[in-house]
Amino acid sequence: MKVPYAASSAANGTFMASERAEWAHVHSEPGRAMSLLTARFVRHSFAPHAHEEYAVGVMSGGLEVMRYRGGNCYAGPGSLVVLEPEETHTSGPAVPEGFAYRAFYPVLPERPHFREPVLHDPELAAGLRRLHHALSAGKDDLESQSRLVWLFGELARRHAVSTKDEPVAAGVAPRVKALLGDRLVDPPTLHELAQGLGLSRYQVVRAFREAVGIPPYAWLAQHRVARARRLLDEGHRPAQVAALVGFADQAHLTRWFRRVTGVTPGQYRNSVQDWVIRSR
Repeated sequence: MKVPYAASSAANGTFMASERAEWAHVHSEPGRAMSLLTARFVRHSFAPHAHEEYAVGVMSGGLEVMRYRGGNCYAGPGSLVVLEPEETHTSGPAVPEGFAYRAFYPVLPERPHFREPVLHDPELAAGLRRLHHALSAGKDDLESQSRLVWLFGELARRHAVSTKDEPVAAGVAPRVKALLGDRLVDPPTLHELAQGLGLSRYQVVRAFREAVGIPPYAWLAQHRVARARRLLDEGHRPAQVAALVGFADQAHLTRWFRRVTGVTPGQYRNSVQDWVIRSR
């Protein structure tokens, strides 16, 4: 069998031949923790085993060989690896440099079936890699939750062979906007939004994005900026405004304010005050 990616792993001078395995846990929904793994293996090979949940990995270096469903399969840099629950498999390095990856262990609704364990989807792989970095760093907020369900939903929609394309739920966007707008400082979680609407989290994110063009967390940030502008117009200081509209701190407000308006809150407040003085 031809082994792909073998040359690329050897040519990667930044790939270090040292082993590591770091686990983390995030609460992707109430009462259920999802495990994350950041790993690099050079000599270690896994004995035959199975997972209770899905294993979704993004390869970041080297070359991995897996024994899965009676055959060998190889995964190199940029590949997505999807292993289904209760499917026995082995795993180990296929080249002297070993292999490195970031993995999620989610419980996916409706148990989608993936015919192939190794997938080529650079866009999805990049999104999952960024999300893994964020979650591993402790960022488990509405934005991360939205990205999580959206990316796993896209994984099933694009590559599963037994999942249905869910219809867009009518009226989702106005109701989500109202719920988020009423709780700027303490917004509901994605799970709470979905539960209140009687939908899955993926349905909520997908319907909102199709109607508005951005996910709920981005709309919430922009709505907070709009409220912040009104408070700055009234003479409040940026540090006060950040707390009043629900941003974590003034730096968080500044990042989003500049994205939306092109200036910092301080620059906006000064320009408004200067205009008031000139217009008298």
